[in-house]
Amino acid sequence: MPATRKRKEQSKDQSSLFLGIKPYAAKKGEKYMNKKQQEHFHGKLLAWRRELEDEITRTVHQMRDEPDNPPDPNDRASQETDMSLELRSRDRERKLIKKIDESLARMETGDYGYCDVCGVEIGLDRLEARPTAELCIDCKTLDEIREKKMG
Repeated sequence: MPATRKRKEQSKDQSSLFLGIKPYAAKKGEKYMNKKQQEHFHGKLLAWRRELEDEITRTVHQMRDEPDNPPDPNDRASQETDMSLELRSRDRERKLIKKIDESLARMETGDYGYCDVCGVEIGLDRLEARPTAELCIDCKTLDEIREKKMG
C-alpha cells in the first residue's frame, strides 16, 4: 500500500474516533442493541462523562489558581469575560452529563437506542453521532419543524 494512501486511511480512522473509541462495526444480520452494541455505547457514554468531569475539575482548579483582581481594569474585564464564557461552557457540560446519565439509565431499562416517541430503532449511525439521542431522525426532524414554527 502506498505511504500516502496509508496515511489517508490512518487519518480517516483517527477522525472517526470518539474519545479514542472506534465506531461500532455492525455485522450483517446482527440483532439491534445486542449485548456487544450495548457494551460499546455504555463504554462510549462513560468515557464521554469522564472527559466532561475532567474539564469541570480543570476549570475549578483554574478558578482557584487565578489572581482575584488584577490591578489593570482591562485585564480584570478580560478575566471576567473569559470566566463567564468558561462557566457557560461548564453549565452546558453539566446538562450534557445529566443527559448521559439519563441515557445510561435508559440502557438499564432496555429503552436505549429506541425512539421515545414512536419506539422505532434510532439506528447505530445516529447513536454514534449523538450517543444521547432519544428520538429517531424522523421524530427529531418533526420536533425541529415544530420548534421553528413556534419560536
